Amino acid sequence: MESFKMNIEHIANMLINVKVIPNAKQNSVKEKENFLELRVKAKAIAVKANAEVIKLLAEHFKVKKSQIRIVSGLKSRIKLVEITEN
Repeated sequence: MESFKMNIEHIANMLINVKVIPNAKQNSVKEKENFLELRVKAKAIAVKANAEVIKLLAEHFKVKKSQIRIVSGLKSRIKLVEITEN
C-alpha cells in the first residue's frame, strides 16, 4: 500500500476516503488500508468537526486549508475529501 503522505505537488486533484471519530482525547491521523481514520477532539457538531478535519488534513499533508474540500459526507462520519493543487 502506498503511503498517504505522498508528495502532492504533481497531483492536480486527490480524493481520499476519511472516517472521522469525533470527541477524541487528542487529534490524530491513522492510515488504514483504503481510508484515513481521523480522531478529532471536536464534538460531532458538523461545523466544528468538519473544520477540525480540514485543519488536521492540512497539517498531515502539509498543504493550505484552502486546498482541502469535503466533497461528500458533511453530516456523516464517512467523508470524501478532495485535496487540490493551488
